[in-house]
Amino acid sequence: MKKVKQFKTAEEILTKSYGKRGTKKREKFREEAYAYYLSEILKHRRLELGISQEEVANRVGKKRPYISRVENGEDVRISNFVKIANALKLSFDLKPM
Repeated sequence: MKKVKQFKTAEEILTKSYGKRGTKKREKFREEAYAYYLSEILKHRRLELGISQEEVANRVGKKRPYISRVENGEDVRISNFVKIANALKLSFDLKPM
């Protein structure tokens, strides 16, 4: 009788790679993953609207390289995220975890 290979859960994979929930390494990964996720939403919306990074920068009072960093998930501060989201006609909800 063949042994059926068990699939690992996402939690098992994350724990193996980044440690248990609450550890510094796991929290750093979570923060970076979330920043990337948010940056992808902004970038895809900008492209959907057909506007340049320069145009977004002008709308929010920033320089184009800053918008590039945000779109690469490198610098997503909530205050600037809100400004950029508004400039791209996006809304979002903050909910308790």
